[in-house]
Amino acid sequence: MQSRDKFFIGNEWVSPSSAQTFEVMNASTGELVATAPEGANADIDTAVSAARAAFEHGEWANSSPNDRAEIMERFLAALAKRGDELAQTVSIQNGMPIGLSTAFEAEYSAGLLQYYAEEAKNIETALDIRPSQMGKETQVKKVPFGVVAAIVPWNFPVTLAMSKIAPAMAAGCTLVIKPSPGTVLDSYILAEASLEAGVPAGVLNWVAADRDVGAYLVSHPGVDKVAFTGSSAAGRLIAETCGGLLRPVTLELGGKSAAIVLEDADIDTFIEGVPMACLLNNGQTCFNGTRILAPKNQYQKISEAVADLASSMVIGDAMDPETQMGPMASKPHRERVEAYIVTGKTEAKLIAGGGRPKNTPQGWFVEPTVFTDVANDAVISREEIFGPVLSIIPYEGEDEAISLANDSEFGLGGSVWSADSEHALKVANQVNCGTVGVNGYVPSIGAPFGGVKGSGIGRELGPEAVDNYQSLKSTYIMS
Repeated sequence: MQSRDKFFIGNEWVSPSSAQTFEVMNASTGELVATAPEGANADIDTAVSAARAAFEHGEWANSSPNDRAEIMERFLAALAKRGDELAQTVSIQNGMPIGLSTAFEAEYSAGLLQYYAEEAKNIETALDIRPSQMGKETQVKKVPFGVVAAIVPWNFPVTLAMSKIAPAMAAGCTLVIKPSPGTVLDSYILAEASLEAGVPAGVLNWVAADRDVGAYLVSHPGVDKVAFTGSSAAGRLIAETCGGLLRPVTLELGGKSAAIVLEDADIDTFIEGVPMACLLNNGQTCFNGTRILAPKNQYQKISEAVADLASSMVIGDAMDPETQMGPMASKPHRERVEAYIVTGKTEAKLIAGGGRPKNTPQGWFVEPTVFTDVANDAVISREEIFGPVLSIIPYEGEDEAISLANDSEFGLGGSVWSADSEHALKVANQVNCGTVGVNGYVPSIGAPFGGVKGSGIGRELGPEAVDNYQSLKSTYIMS
């Protein structure tokens, strides 16, 4: 893969302010594949200045919603041409199976740009005129916040970047995007696509950096809005900073979602859905239903079926189309997941996995792991492991299932499984989370996505996401 030595700022390839670099590793082999520059505070200053100039004085500042939509459509065309390259780059960096990276990082991310290009066309340019109780009338309009700091994690780096970029562009904002150091190479492909598409200078700027420099970006005086996806711990620190600055922030954070298998559920249907709803992206997905709630009268049958599935999954190189379970994204992350497995062995019964697969001596692999006889207050039930580790928790009666599902500091996702979808929907409506699936789980581009409690503030996706990048301005006409 190609090493990089520049940042993309103001539509130019800009030399970094220091000689520090990130090493990009192949998650499936543990081998070094490329290097990329590590940003410092000075690089953030340059990027924010470029975004500020574009917002206040550049071509973008005077563009109409239809103008923005046209530019976004050109960006979409340039991005679509690079779909295979994006998917391959992501899979090498973080171990996402290539079939999944093609579907999500290439196709879903392009769908986001297409969706928000259409949303841009629908933005009302006419003023909302309202009666005034103290004067002639009031004009109300939505205006873009300005410069957005977009901080993107490593698990779905393209999709989660585009979930911020696309609605922010539709709203008329400009962005400074900080990708994760472990998945920095895909950001260069996005930058090349935006340059080819003629996105005006300063609208999109990329600087990869560590957490300290990311914190500098969050608190930068030239930033008007922060959009972050990542851990709940990091999100709380960002929320504290933004609260002190009275700066708008959207936080899409962690989860410990419950998959409630009702007594009338078809177990085969549930098992078919487990890879997507509970183990997606090698378990490295915030909405995964890693707590499986099973009725006591079918507990053994469901547990055995889940264990059989986990044991039969094809583990291998992320670039192999046959692979169902790739590696963890990094060596430190594998160690973190393995530490939770060690804890789980002291709290519950291990019935599948629990180690490193024997056929993958290189790379950062962990076997799909299943625990039974798990209490809902166990560490492996409470904390987000972010790996292929499932806890099967017994319940008796739907009231207890709902109570267990809601007994969590998180509230991002969940699923309910039943042969009667109306029955499942009634249960789903009682689960305290931002999103829930009935007999499956796949986020919809057209519907808001986000969590409650420790899972975040605000929503991405859907037309509501554009509102995250706009403020309301009222002009009082007195006479």
